[in-house]
Amino acid sequence: MDVDLRDLELLEATAAAGSLTAAAEKLYVSQPALSQRLTRMEDRLGMRLFDRQGRRLVPNAAGRRMLVAAGRVLGELESATRDLREIREGRDRRVRFTAQCSTTFPWLPPVLRAFRAREPGIDVRIATVADDAPIPALLADEVDVALVTKPDVQMDRVTLTRLFDDEMVAVVPAGHPWASRAHLTARDFDGADLVLYDFYDQKRIPSIPLPIPVGARPGRITTMPVVTDLVVEMVAGGQGVSVLPNWVAAPYTASHGLALVRIGAQPLTRTWFCATRPGPRPPHLDVFVEELEARLGTTA
Repeated sequence: MDVDLRDLELLEATAAAGSLTAAAEKLYVSQPALSQRLTRMEDRLGMRLFDRQGRRLVPNAAGRRMLVAAGRVLGELESATRDLREIREGRDRRVRFTAQCSTTFPWLPPVLRAFRAREPGIDVRIATVADDAPIPALLADEVDVALVTKPDVQMDRVTLTRLFDDEMVAVVPAGHPWASRAHLTARDFDGADLVLYDFYDQKRIPSIPLPIPVGARPGRITTMPVVTDLVVEMVAGGQGVSVLPNWVAAPYTASHGLALVRIGAQPLTRTWFCATRPGPRPPHLDVFVEELEARLGTTA
């Protein structure tokens, strides 16, 4: 695809301003030059990227898709430029942290408060990594510390510290037939409609196994963004059942009339780890890992 950085900047500026005239002023170029550049880019791509609605230029479906790419590329370049400036100036004192499943973040503020009390000059940045895959991001030096639970083929290349186990439970309305069960079996899930986070989308490559017993044959599977409130509302509204970590689902039971049911005669658990790159760590990273272990050693 013949698109360069100036094309991406043009896309973002035009979408934000709504007109080529305003975008040209922002980019310090002439309006005719910007118009010609947009026309050439659309010719190379073989489709228009903006539709005119009155006096405004509005991104169409193709334009919106290109804007997603533009945001990622330009954002990463801006971040890299900032990082290089800090390295050049000797200010590379930071912690870049990410976690699988953003639902785990409610425990984070106490960790940050304790860490900042010990290391007041260190900046903590919460990073979002592509495809909820922190291990590749860790190895690529995009993050420094990761909280992980799902297996990754490259896990043997990082240092893992076991933190805790949490139990996966079925989440159902309080009046659901499962609510009175001591535990569920694979057969209970046959034909059941599931509401799950979208990282369980079975169309992904590679796909992540569903959090249900081996051999179960569920019915419809609806995947949602990783926002627990959305999943809980779907379950409370009778749109299906879900499977969530006990520590994530428990706060919603009273407010949303839900019941949590064990999956299997023995708890269905998963293990959480703190992952870092191998080798010596800067002292401030050691402090962050210590606070993470101290907090999560008593969580879940």
